[in-house]
Amino acid sequence: MVALPLDFQARMRDMLQESYPAFLQSYEQTRHWALRVNTLKGTVSEFFQKTSFGGIRQVPWESTGFYYDNNSQPGKHPLHEAGVYYIQEPSAMAVVPYLEAKPQEKVLDLCAAPGGKTAQIASCMENKGLLLCNEIHPARAKILSENVERMGIQNALVTNESPQRLAAHFDSYFDRILVDAPCSGEGMFRKNMEACNEWSLEAVRQCANRQDEILDCAAKMLRPGGRLVYSTCTFAPMENEGSVARFLERHMDYQLVKVQKTDGMSQGVPAWAFYDRTDEACTSKDGDPTLEYTVRLFPHLVEGEGHYLAVLQKAQELPIEYQSFAVNGQQQGVEVCSVKEFLEFVKETFQIDLYQEQSERLLKFGDQLYWMPKEMPSIDQLKVLRPGLHLGTLKKNRFEPSHALALALCGADVKNRVELEEQEVKSYLSGMTFPYTGKKGWYLITYKGYSIGWGKLAGAVMKNHYPKGKRQFDKGSTV
Repeated sequence: MVALPLDFQARMRDMLQESYPAFLQSYEQTRHWALRVNTLKGTVSEFFQKTSFGGIRQVPWESTGFYYDNNSQPGKHPLHEAGVYYIQEPSAMAVVPYLEAKPQEKVLDLCAAPGGKTAQIASCMENKGLLLCNEIHPARAKILSENVERMGIQNALVTNESPQRLAAHFDSYFDRILVDAPCSGEGMFRKNMEACNEWSLEAVRQCANRQDEILDCAAKMLRPGGRLVYSTCTFAPMENEGSVARFLERHMDYQLVKVQKTDGMSQGVPAWAFYDRTDEACTSKDGDPTLEYTVRLFPHLVEGEGHYLAVLQKAQELPIEYQSFAVNGQQQGVEVCSVKEFLEFVKETFQIDLYQEQSERLLKFGDQLYWMPKEMPSIDQLKVLRPGLHLGTLKKNRFEPSHALALALCGADVKNRVELEEQEVKSYLSGMTFPYTGKKGWYLITYKGYSIGWGKLAGAVMKNHYPKGKRQFDKGSTV
């Protein structure tokens, strides 16, 4: 059993009363494992046709989420490398459906690493519109960027900024904002012993103060009538009902939205907004009754870890003539005719007209070429890791496609592709070349119909262009 901090136990006992023994007993049970099918790569039915993981059953609150038997080890499967699914804690999947992100919108995932919720949002947006995903910590921002690539997300602008810096650039800009706030991590104690060991009452207070700052920045960036979803993976009232109550006190133009709850979900408790609170800003100790609209997930009531979420709506209808505003305007691209090497590559490789109507969406970063999201804001003075889909590298008299481009494509997009069998894909992912006969040039390498990387045929040998830093399958690995 997890050695829970004594102060944490005392508070949870006080909060849950007669339910506390069941809550405590949940820590003696095995945690639940789940994955979410990436619908940017294919349908759920296709996923089931091409995989055979054990114990697969539906996660109640996410139509593309499924529990699995951990003996299946989907993290070691080649389709994981292809971005066909994202391994995600089941309770964490509950948040994004309430954001209700749609294609062609401008959406911000403010605290996005490692990228599970970003990928979930991207699926809802169908790669259309702008998805700005941000992470303040550089190392975590790099992981976020890598997951954006693996999942084949084409409309993401990945930044490494503070919420304050972003708020200075984007005033009333986004249609929807997700704040999956950094928190004390109480809901992950069963999953992450490190979070348990680092916990303290003081850490809870520090997190609550940080959440106030982040939410204030988010409020500035949401357009009139927009939706803000706040979530944590903690049980702490100060970081949940408390954070939402304090936000509503500071921002009178916001109100909580009453949402449908799935079986097992609990409503927020208004009185908990005052738990451990020392100021007297509110006039009623009963708390705002609309805090019952917020959602709690407890591990003794659902098959998942602890989570909390609140859906907030900004007042006012969006005026018909409304225009979103970014301080530095819109990013300017380059003309297609200026990247002749890329044009030649497209002509030789693609079945589709990749750059049709995209002449203003090509962006050069030195010798790197990107496909920007439509109407991407200027990235001037922003720390950017990924300004859209990385197409590849412009080299002397030739163009070398990126791994990100391969993962964003399907077999029907290209003229030449090679479908690998089970043993062949393990060799490919370990960096091995293989004999092949055909027209020289670039080939999309696929496994079970999903793109997994590039190969380049020269002579009778298919050269392996799977990134060296990602090669982890060896001859002894299992699929």
